Amino acid sequence: MKFTLAWLKDHLETDAPLDAIAEALTDLGLEVEEVEDPAARLGAFTIARVIEAVQHPDADRLRLCRVETFPRGPDGPAEEVQVVCGAPNARTGLVGVFAPVGTHIPGTGVDLKPGVIRGQASNGMLCSERELMLSDEHDGIIDLPADAPLGVRYIDWAGLNDPMIHIKVTPNRPDALGVRGIARDLAARDLGRLKPETIEPVPGAFPCPVTVTIDPALKDRGCPLFMGRLIRGVRNGPSPAWLQRRLRAIGLRPISALVDITNFFTFDRNRPLHVFDAGLLRGGLRIHPAQGGETLAALNDRTYEIAPGMMLISDDAGPESIAGIVGGAPSGVTEATTDVFLESAYWDPITIAATGRALKVVSDARYRFERGVDPAFTGPGLEAATRMILELCGGEASEVVTDGAVPDSARSYPFDPGRVVSLVGMEIPEAEQRRTLQALGFTVQGDRASPPSWRPDVQGAADLIEEVARIASLTKLRGKPMPRARAGVPRPVLTPMQRREGAARRTLAGLGFNECVTYSFIDRAAAELFGGGSEAVRLENPISSEMTHLRPALLPGLLRAAARNQARGLADLALFEVGPAFLGGEPGEEAVLASGLRIGHAAPRDPHGSRRPVDAFDARADAEAVLAAIGAPAAAKIWREPGAAWHPGRSGAIRLGPKVTLAEFGEVHPRILAALDVKGPAVAFTVWLQAPPFPRTRSTTRPALRISDLQAVERDFAFVVDAGVEAQAVLAAAHGADKALIERVSLFDEFAGPRAEAQMGPGRKSLAISVRLQPRERTLTEAEIEAVGARIVEKVAKATGGTLRS
Repeated sequence: MKFTLAWLKDHLETDAPLDAIAEALTDLGLEVEEVEDPAARLGAFTIARVIEAVQHPDADRLRLCRVETFPRGPDGPAEEVQVVCGAPNARTGLVGVFAPVGTHIPGTGVDLKPGVIRGQASNGMLCSERELMLSDEHDGIIDLPADAPLGVRYIDWAGLNDPMIHIKVTPNRPDALGVRGIARDLAARDLGRLKPETIEPVPGAFPCPVTVTIDPALKDRGCPLFMGRLIRGVRNGPSPAWLQRRLRAIGLRPISALVDITNFFTFDRNRPLHVFDAGLLRGGLRIHPAQGGETLAALNDRTYEIAPGMMLISDDAGPESIAGIVGGAPSGVTEATTDVFLESAYWDPITIAATGRALKVVSDARYRFERGVDPAFTGPGLEAATRMILELCGGEASEVVTDGAVPDSARSYPFDPGRVVSLVGMEIPEAEQRRTLQALGFTVQGDRASPPSWRPDVQGAADLIEEVARIASLTKLRGKPMPRARAGVPRPVLTPMQRREGAARRTLAGLGFNECVTYSFIDRAAAELFGGGSEAVRLENPISSEMTHLRPALLPGLLRAAARNQARGLADLALFEVGPAFLGGEPGEEAVLASGLRIGHAAPRDPHGSRRPVDAFDARADAEAVLAAIGAPAAAKIWREPGAAWHPGRSGAIRLGPKVTLAEFGEVHPRILAALDVKGPAVAFTVWLQAPPFPRTRSTTRPALRISDLQAVERDFAFVVDAGVEAQAVLAAAHGADKALIERVSLFDEFAGPRAEAQMGPGRKSLAISVRLQPRERTLTEAEIEAVGARIVEKVAKATGGTLRS
């Protein structure tokens, strides 16, 4: 939304400086994107007089001009400079606009330098309107009245020193798409007084010959109200200079008085209007749903094919306008127009948005109607525009024709001044709260408040509090500790699940992973790779074609992030994410996961040869670290069947029994890597944070430290087993020999292959383990140690058939 300071002051009586207004707008939620001060662009151009203009001695189309300038301002001494000018209207005595050496010319993009043109010195420039980017006029230099004050800045004399303010309006504030709505906010902030406005109806001089009819199917929603009137005998010439300046200041090109008036009300009051050339209409106007297949050549020089159900404004000859979006060229006004039909209507925002999106039409009217204009201003807007047309273009207005009625937007909500403290944390007196709401147009009666018709975004009591806090300024909010309900240690704030999520994040960050936060929406093809993509998790209104389904896992987002990093030359990656994945579309059909992905090498290059590619055991170690951090039971076992997303034979699952999966880990299947453009191999893991059972009693303290001051004992055992026996089976059997005394069992050697079989027999291998015994009560005797060793050998032999290696 763009407007100028002078335009704002048409509605706001204020002496506040520009900087204060810009700061207040941002603080009010109307973020200032840009402030364009014409003085920075045109401040160097001054009014000067041509003392003498003579023919250039060596060029027929050039003239030598002696120009009287005032480099130190109008009160300083005059100086003469010579300028070579090619304008046909350059003459002795002309008062024009002068640019001294060093000035940047916005229309050409060059900086003036002293020059020699056809042998004659030229120091400066006499400018045209196009060179100052004021219009497209370039037939000659600017010719000012003879009494224009010499030495004065041109923008000050011409009234062009009007800063332009560009604000960013959020979709919930359609009232701020009009200058008066912005002025109302500033007035509520006490930056001025909102000027009163009275719109007097224009009495109709004759019955309107153009009838209007809304199709009954559209009255309830598509077009509740359509109004218009005929104005005959108009003169559609150029609009006044003040109106053209305002439109140019906000980036609009003046077209004609009638079109410029409708554009003015679009930005001044957030009231889009449209004018039809009444002489080109055939019969009355109908607002109706399209049958489909109709075409319309629009005013934006494009032709549209209308789909069934879209709203059209048609006469007896066919479509004349796409309702609320863009008018048709066949009935567009021109300089030859003498009779016009002025339209003012209220269109349903959702219908306009759907049609505009389908046709890919971007217009100021669509932008406003799809956000919601003031339905109650439909009639007053028509009257105000009628009066301006009569003032600028002349003519005579008919009676107003109407179909439909203003939709009822009346509503009220409880007003509780005390909720400002509970919702916002600010203490604002009740009288100030009431004054704020009334300044914004709300009606406050007792403990109820009703929003005005131009605020469709206010939909509850909390919105009333938001308005009060916004006007009071959230910058006044000061942090303070929350009061305790009672003395003593406060109850925990985090739930057990939240504590698990935090522990998983801290653990993975400590392992060198970088956290990612990816979208919960992915494309169907990626979802199907991980067992998802069903209709139950498809979005009805996706924001893009790549975000059509809820994700069944976190790995698709991590793999796509890895692909983007690889495309930028990053080969060694460690990424993780903690968040929800969705098994279905119903509440409860989701799980909180912690997933990690490693690609490349486990360490940087060094001269010692310690660099190695990451493998499935890295992923297993990461998964086990997360499980240990969240308190998963140590009794979990490794299973070999993790799922279709993993590389067979290079992956596994950690489970509590056959049904409760705690984690999956291993190499990602090459098929998935190829589909997601990831250069593999890649290892990953996924931990189901909700799967491990929670402790029955909730404790917020750490468990007691159990440490023994007795000497630990370590013994090594080497077992000869069949080549197909897994090391995990040996470790589990050894640990089960005495769970109270055995603190740790680890594998430290594997001897397999042809050399091993030559010593131990075909199909045999050796696994060497280290067992650490930690006594708690007394030092172990040699006999006790030997007894534990014997039980270890017995357990391993029973579980795996292994024997001690001699």
